[in-house]
Amino acid sequence: MLDAFGSVTMQRALGAGVLIGFVASYFGVFVVQRRMAFLGSGLAHAAFGGVALGILASIQPIGIAIPFTVAVAVAIVWVRESTELAEDTAIGVLFAASMALGVVFVSLREGFSTDVQSYLFGSILFLDPSDVWLAAAMACATLVTVPLWGAWAYATFDRNLARTDRLRVAAYDYALAVAMAIAIVVSIKIVGILLISAFLVLPAATARLLSRSFAQMTVLSIVIGTITPAIGLYISYVTDLPSGATIILVQAGLFLLALGTRRAAQ
Repeated sequence: MLDAFGSVTMQRALGAGVLIGFVASYFGVFVVQRRMAFLGSGLAHAAFGGVALGILASIQPIGIAIPFTVAVAVAIVWVRESTELAEDTAIGVLFAASMALGVVFVSLREGFSTDVQSYLFGSILFLDPSDVWLAAAMACATLVTVPLWGAWAYATFDRNLARTDRLRVAAYDYALAVAMAIAIVVSIKIVGILLISAFLVLPAATARLLSRSFAQMTVLSIVIGTITPAIGLYISYVTDLPSGATIILVQAGLFLLALGTRRAAQ
């Protein structure tokens, strides 16, 4: 197995995959427990509009996609808090508008840029050192949010009681949405817009099946999220399969195994 990670390319892929696995699986527990899987997918697709705008303007796409996606995330929370519309309705509207803008921006550029394809499908085997450092910075920023975990968990399980205890639930919701938006944008260069939602959902869903508490679920989700990139990269190296998709299939396989184990125990 060590031979598979002997090259600089594979070492960068492993480092970035583990870092993004940590970030996505940490935020994924809130996505799964709050039944917000559509939010992760919606923000990932909304980021396409920012990426396309950056490519059109010949600016670093991530630098445009981050504020663009953060604005969409804040708008989703604002619509949910300020109107009678359900969150999935707000996500659907803004997701569709952002994707449409992305398509328009791409059409204004001659030809279809290969950069767009790399953001759609990821390029974990073609990373620059700066991509790994960006993933490391995102992981460090995620660690900074650990003190907020308790408040996020409280609001996750009983929003009304949290409000009664004078917890600023809306403010914490905005903070979580912004943190998730940034994490998703940083991740899409590595695993792609089409796969990042799986990184958010699968490790956390597997952990939920095997855990008895939310804290245990969080830890187990992170463990799964950080080991599956290594396993998936090794399998893709041996079988010559697409790396990002193989990692997702490993995560899906663990989910099915956990599901079977839980059903057998009942």
